[in-house]
Amino acid sequence: MVNQRYAMQGGGSDVFEAELVDLPPLPALKVVENSRDEHSSKRQLNASAGATFAVSVVFLFLAMTIGTDVLDSMVDESTYDDEWWTTPLHLRYLMDLPMDTLRGQLPENGTYTALPFTEHYVEVDLPASEEDIGTPEEDLMHVVLWLPDVPEGTKIPVIMTIHPYYDFGGEGVAGADSAPNTVPDGGVGKWVYDTFLPHGYALAQASTFGTGNSTHCQDVKGLGEQVGIQAVVNWLGEQPWSNGRVGLMGKSYAGTTNWEAAQNPSPYLKTIVPISGSIGVQEMFYRNGSSESRAMVYDALYEGSTADPTLNDARMCSDDFIGPLNPITTWAGADFGGAQWNDYWDERRHLPDVLANYEGSVYLVWGLQDWNVDPYHAFPTYQLLKDAGIHTRAIAGQWAHNYPDQPDRHNELMSGYGKEAYPNMTRMDWAVELYAWFGYYLMGFGDEPEDHVQIQTNDGMWHVEDTWPPEDMKWWPVSLDKTDVLGSTVNVNNEVIISFPKLENDIHISGMPTLHLSVDTLSCNGGQIFATMYNSENLRLGHATMDVRYRNGGYDANPALPFQTYLMKMEFNPLDVRLSKGDSIQLVLSESGEDYLPSPCATIGLSVNDNADSVLSLPLIDRDADDDRWFLSPPWWDQQPIPS
Repeated sequence: MVNQRYAMQGGGSDVFEAELVDLPPLPALKVVENSRDEHSSKRQLNASAGATFAVSVVFLFLAMTIGTDVLDSMVDESTYDDEWWTTPLHLRYLMDLPMDTLRGQLPENGTYTALPFTEHYVEVDLPASEEDIGTPEEDLMHVVLWLPDVPEGTKIPVIMTIHPYYDFGGEGVAGADSAPNTVPDGGVGKWVYDTFLPHGYALAQASTFGTGNSTHCQDVKGLGEQVGIQAVVNWLGEQPWSNGRVGLMGKSYAGTTNWEAAQNPSPYLKTIVPISGSIGVQEMFYRNGSSESRAMVYDALYEGSTADPTLNDARMCSDDFIGPLNPITTWAGADFGGAQWNDYWDERRHLPDVLANYEGSVYLVWGLQDWNVDPYHAFPTYQLLKDAGIHTRAIAGQWAHNYPDQPDRHNELMSGYGKEAYPNMTRMDWAVELYAWFGYYLMGFGDEPEDHVQIQTNDGMWHVEDTWPPEDMKWWPVSLDKTDVLGSTVNVNNEVIISFPKLENDIHISGMPTLHLSVDTLSCNGGQIFATMYNSENLRLGHATMDVRYRNGGYDANPALPFQTYLMKMEFNPLDVRLSKGDSIQLVLSESGEDYLPSPCATIGLSVNDNADSVLSLPLIDRDADDDRWFLSPPWWDQQPIPS
């Protein structure tokens, strides 16, 4: 198994000088679309869509002037392709989709019913290093299958979700256990069972090692867990009823298992749909050396939540003894090798193996307001996957740790954390997206889906890009000696507030802004900066964080001495933000923020130098109101009340 050393860079890139050009006015909420760039084959309309393009422009214009009620009455079936799943992205808002459901549905129901579920145990041949400490027993993965009742001889593709949350909690922590994997789960399982199984797909639900009815110990995201997942995928692809095509899908931990499956993949693994699934454990809990508070109890919490008072759950993995210690040594002594005294982090760094070994496809799904698994896991991962020759699509809206089609959850967002993009963020066409995606990669019909990024601005507009940050992005640097700075020391008792001049033009920030900050250490060998970006109305736009020991970004710490000057190359989480002429940006620098721990030097802190060496650089793009990259999402909010 390949397990390369890899570090995502967190703000170490240089910026080039660029003048702020005069930008045209920002598009309003509803836009008029133009024909596609003739040189961009991936954005060409199909013949049917091209024939109706002029009509769609008229409809869009009417939507801005007379409202959607009149518009809806003018739309007929000739507006889009006979094969509804090939409806171009910019015409999806015209589709007759179910809009009164908790999750997105397809415009046509499938015809197959589900056969009774069957349970299976897959024997796994683990490396000697991964055998558990405890009672000897076969290493078995528990899998539950629902097959569609198709004609005899029909070969069936599989959509699988796998995670540790079946039969979760209860005796290990408190309250009742969650449902076992013999019940379609409320995240992916039930949705796939209702939406895709009737169209001829099998649903598989499996428990990771040491959870549910799977044996062995729970090696949280480690090599043993990875091998177990890969064995199940291989078993599914080799069944006599299988067409040899398996796809994985899931959110959070159930999304991380997608990456684990693709590290040393079975040849039957054709696609993965990781929804806010971390690309690595250290990547999940540490951003430029800043540690999230939950990192300290992560490994132990999973052990306690999945273990029941039985002899089988007394089995231990060798990593169970070092896993709980790593967060402490990494936080307190990273510059002395505290993050590298064992291979715990490296073994759980999934993305490098995927880039080296995987030959299937990836559909990345992320919330730009996700604080559980931050969106820096998605970007620049998208471009890294493409550069490795892996066909990839991404969708990133202003939702939190949720699915794209959950209006009831999206409605809970607070101002500055996605609320301004609601309700436009809810993508009730997401089932259509996946129907075409799974159709090509698992069922074997249709054309290969385009590789692009669908991304949403903070105020609700959707645009589609070949990559993200977009290739035509230009950096706009502003040094702190041209700003108003209040304060100089950042520690547990003090903040620094930086106010930038008013904007002379509308701007569209699309990418990961950098803050290269000159700081002086004080009487302590460290310190931390948490930077929050606001507009002039105190609306939160985004954040960045860094421990000075990780001043070059990534996951390698450098020593920091007292009374020295260092340049911290910070990088913000992905932002797609539009600001108007006359607005302004304000940065608030604090010692920690949100769910991050204070640094070991929090009491002493750092001194910020507001000179020409300290520079905020914004990645700007130009998208006129008539740019063909803007598109509308299906307007469920004009047709039905919010589902409850």
